[in-house]
Amino acid sequence: MNYWDYIQVESLLRLQGGVEDDERSLANDEVVFVVVHQVYELWFKLVLRELSSARDLFDQAPVPDVAMAQAVRSVRRVTTIFRQAVQHFEVMETLTTRDYLGFRDNLLGASGFQSAQLREIELLLGLDDDARIGFGGEGTSGGEGYKKALLSLDGSPSPARERLERRLADVAARDGSPSHPRPRTVKDLVYAWLERTPIPDGADAFLERIVAAHRNECGRRVGLAVARMPHLSEDVVRERFEAEVAFGERFLLGEEDPTADAASKASKRRVRAALMFLESYRELPRLAWPREVVDSLIEMEQGMIIWRQRHARMVERVIGRRVGTGGSSGVDYLDRTALTYRIFGDLWAVRTLLLREEAVPPLGDSDIYRFRVED
Repeated sequence: MNYWDYIQVESLLRLQGGVEDDERSLANDEVVFVVVHQVYELWFKLVLRELSSARDLFDQAPVPDVAMAQAVRSVRRVTTIFRQAVQHFEVMETLTTRDYLGFRDNLLGASGFQSAQLREIELLLGLDDDARIGFGGEGTSGGEGYKKALLSLDGSPSPARERLERRLADVAARDGSPSHPRPRTVKDLVYAWLERTPIPDGADAFLERIVAAHRNECGRRVGLAVARMPHLSEDVVRERFEAEVAFGERFLLGEEDPTADAASKASKRRVRAALMFLESYRELPRLAWPREVVDSLIEMEQGMIIWRQRHARMVERVIGRRVGTGGSSGVDYLDRTALTYRIFGDLWAVRTLLLREEAVPPLGDSDIYRFRVED
């Protein structure tokens, strides 16, 4: 086997012909544009494979200990891919505005929003449809808009739409009754795994101790702030910390949404109790890998956010705030997705409530979380 046959180099190098499928008719600038976006789609392919592997590992009850290490490896690879993908924007920024405008009209009707693989990544991770932002094209607002955007320009089916439909089927509910579906997204399966975390005395009792400890910590910090920053109003400082305490109680107890039913609130409490538990007692050996799972997921999402933000700044630098080639609001749309597309919101929110080690409530029976060596 030759290298060029194994990598299929000749086939790969014939894919940069642009609209006319003739690379000789393209300026170097347009070939740069094509190649960079093709590289992104190849990265997305790898991301989907790794996320699918990690997702499937959590589609077990219980999740074997070794599966956690394997899942962390996949998630961290995704993080590395997005970190590398950020650097590709530097190549795009070698295009001047005039360079890009020389061929931009060829792209009218096309948009990065039409990357089916990026939409697949969002679906696989667990982005809710009601959180999606319409990119600006006609009929593309709301939860169904991203699906319409993947149809051909004449409204007929496209390979991109077919790809999306296969992914939708892949993450659809499985092995559950109609009233209790079990979607197979990374978020759903990881949160279900977190819900099963064994906590001494139960999640509710643990959260009561955490809420009390957090309230005491905020009271202590009010005193420190007033003593060390006399130029600040004590009433203002106290009001801010009291707001933090109120947020903590509502969040940890699943009370932030007054319309949620009792089952939903209980599920949220168990997930959030698990997150607080894993972070608070992370030194215990048997909690090490579960905590690594949580840390790897938030690192990955941070990498995706940075990638979205960097994308927006590259576009603004090259073409400003023009209307997108697919009819979107351009940079404004990209900025909004970077700001609002958070999938693992609970993992971020608990950072506001974590306690310093000395303030963490003592754990009664910690032996079950230690490694045991049989005599």
